[in-house]
Amino acid sequence: MRVVPADSLVAFVIAAAVIIVVPGPGVLFIIGRSLALGRVGGLVSVLGGALGQVPLVVLVAFGVGTIVASSPPLFLAVRIAGSAYLVYLGVQAIRHRRLQASTDAATLPPASRWRQLGEGFVVGVTNPKTIAFFVAVLPQFVAPAAGSVQLQLLELGLVFVAMAVLSDAVWALVAAGARAWFGRSPRRIQTLTATGGAIIIVLGVALLFVGGH
Repeated sequence: MRVVPADSLVAFVIAAAVIIVVPGPGVLFIIGRSLALGRVGGLVSVLGGALGQVPLVVLVAFGVGTIVASSPPLFLAVRIAGSAYLVYLGVQAIRHRRLQASTDAATLPPASRWRQLGEGFVVGVTNPKTIAFFVAVLPQFVAPAAGSVQLQLLELGLVFVAMAVLSDAVWALVAAGARAWFGRSPRRIQTLTATGGAIIIVLGVALLFVGGH
């Protein structure tokens, strides 16, 4: 059941589409994961990241996100945790590039996919830019006279997550397509996997030193 007024929802979708279409840290992460892990790994990472954003939507809707965003120490802690985890994932991709090049994605055990899902979740839930976006943008499209502010924030946040999933999935498929083309040579796939890991490492460092409060 829709809570947000139609005009506010349309305006939010337009604003969110503009923000989502412009490649940002989330897109770079998905591209790096898709280059390192392939199509399924990239899509699983997209799903994990989306699941990680859901708790952020809930926290922002009920005020906790605002507390984190307005507290420099807490916000810095989230940035450090998210950046460190990205660097860790990038290093792991580079370390295991030979294994990725020699392993058929279809033969990976379910545990590996669950791990990839969990890794995407951690990146999604520790993304400080997502917290800042939800805190700064979502309230601007809420109409208090239309009903519960919390429910409207939840609806807007989930709409954004759904839109981001579709966009990120496209990027994952495009990047995985490039990996499939390079995959004809084990040496080239090793290089591509290492490149994906390097992209994730650079992203982690950039988020730590570039993104301000």
